[in-house]
Amino acid sequence: MWELMVKGGWIMWPILACSITAAVLFLERVFHLHRAQIKPDDFLNGIYTIVNRGNMAEAVSICDQTPGPVAHMVRMALLHSDEAGAELRQTINKAGLGEVPRLEKNLGGLLTVAQITPLLGLMGTVIGLIRVFMAMEQNAPLAEIGDISGGIWQALVTTAVGICVSIPSFAAYNFLLSRVESITLNMEYAAEEIYHFLVYDRTPVGPSNETL
Repeated sequence: MWELMVKGGWIMWPILACSITAAVLFLERVFHLHRAQIKPDDFLNGIYTIVNRGNMAEAVSICDQTPGPVAHMVRMALLHSDEAGAELRQTINKAGLGEVPRLEKNLGGLLTVAQITPLLGLMGTVIGLIRVFMAMEQNAPLAEIGDISGGIWQALVTTAVGICVSIPSFAAYNFLLSRVESITLNMEYAAEEIYHFLVYDRTPVGPSNETL
């Protein structure tokens, strides 16, 4: 590996930095999105049961203890459950929109790495070819393979390594994007379900219930 770094020249260091950055961003996002994804049906059914018992504070507390955007949206809905239907829907939608940037955080950085590493490899190729032609010119008409091999090595190694970093980075970006889309769909489902529950299905809690 070190030999390839040497043969690739200084352009290998930015490519190496990009590969490390991509790995760190991917692992951070995988961990975050794993924590953020919950089963909305199970979570909502538990919240419905607690709210129908009249214990709104406990329901909010469970939302606080549950990670992820779905729990945060449900928490906002519960805290504003006394609002009119249109206002409540707007509150839930606003909470959901605020969660999307958190889900997409660092995805742009991963995509940037996937896009610039082939360009860095291409730059290394151009620099290597320049070295080849300079060596040929300086040693003409008796240029030998040893005079030009350094430039050829640089051209090939930087291109290969740049592509090798770009392909998994782009695959990782699309994988994470699919996870974000899955969580977003869960958010939309939970938003509609909690809105319908609070407006139409919630069991009223009042003096008449307490006498039963």
